[in-house]
Amino acid sequence: MMRILQPPGWAKPRGFSNGIAVKGGTAVYIAGQVGWTGSGAWQATDFAGQFRQALRNVLEVLAQPGGRAEHIVRLTWYVIDREEYLASLAAVGAAYRELMGKHYPAMTVVQVSGLVEARARLEIEATAVIPD
Repeated sequence: MMRILQPPGWAKPRGFSNGIAVKGGTAVYIAGQVGWTGSGAWQATDFAGQFRQALRNVLEVLAQPGGRAEHIVRLTWYVIDREEYLASLAAVGAAYRELMGKHYPAMTVVQVSGLVEARARLEIEATAVIPD
């Protein structure tokens, strides 16, 4: 159902896929999730803590129609501060592997000047395809 797209001769990406082709299944589009809990409480102020919670939120929404981490085909991250993101990579990587395992969908990380939620350090949106 899901095939990683790796053009011949391209360097293998680390921590993401260049593209994914999907045949069949139910498409799920998950709105941008920030680092607050489902009840709207902020438990983390640091980038890595908010990343962990935002990704956890993505996975909780995906679970509603029966989806799992390996069904995610695309993640888009919007970060406030590129340097804060880079400084947090070790902790972010650990949280990612804990929640996503070794599944690396197509990903984009974009630095933005601000997010609607003033306390948010990042926002993550996702697209998934759940097999039929």
